Amino acid sequence: MRLSVTSWSFPACTLEEVAGIARAIGLPAIDVGLFYRSALDKRAILHEPDSVVARLKGLGLPVANYYHLFGEGLEDRNLALPGTLEANLKDLERVLAFADKAGIKTVFILPGIVNPGQSREAAARVSIESLKAMQALAKGYDARLCMEPHVHSLAESPTLVRRLVDETGVGLALDYAHFACLGYRQEEIDPLAPHAVHVHLRQARMGVLQAKLAEGTLNFPAMFGTLRDAGYGGALAIEYVHQDYMNTLNEDVLTETIAMRDCFRNWQREA
Repeated sequence: MRLSVTSWSFPACTLEEVAGIARAIGLPAIDVGLFYRSALDKRAILHEPDSVVARLKGLGLPVANYYHLFGEGLEDRNLALPGTLEANLKDLERVLAFADKAGIKTVFILPGIVNPGQSREAAARVSIESLKAMQALAKGYDARLCMEPHVHSLAESPTLVRRLVDETGVGLALDYAHFACLGYRQEEIDPLAPHAVHVHLRQARMGVLQAKLAEGTLNFPAMFGTLRDAGYGGALAIEYVHQDYMNTLNEDVLTETIAMRDCFRNWQREA
């Protein structure tokens, strides 16, 4: 396992500045996405990928993961929205080809939301159809596809997430914080570890998606051990953020990123 940091953790920084921060604090990789000042150009990824590949290679750091949104937000063209699959598959094919060119090992997407007029079960059925087709497409590429269950998605319980995994074969971008925020105990989340393709790290507690490392309930040494014992060997992306979503505005992102880095290093030293 190795550390990474999400580029959207530092919303005022350019992508090149995020890479500089990562190098300065000894983090060997970054995750990239479509948000804030470090955002990649989605139109270029889909139509002129070589320009984006060249930019990423110029960073001088490996890119561990790319976070892709098909639409312009969590609702637009989400995986549980009927009628979106054909367009989303077309884009995903281009995204995976881009990831392979850029040497990005994993690409994560979101499972979708409960759309107007749907029940959670109806949303799950549409999402499963989408994920099956996307996972089949991804088998032709080196980059591994995964989806991140999150607060306000259709997949807010470990039980439903396991159903999505079992019925589609898709792996997880696993973030314990989203489940801890909803009141699930760490031991209820641990069975998802064998399905992790990518992992996000930040502290949380019931009702609070992001907390200072010393003020949450997640036991990170235990989590690292669970992931290792499950055979996980990928990136652990530190994902402290400064954004309006779920009131994640109150932590010093740099301080907490370094604290999480040190937590993992201390565990790794004794492992």
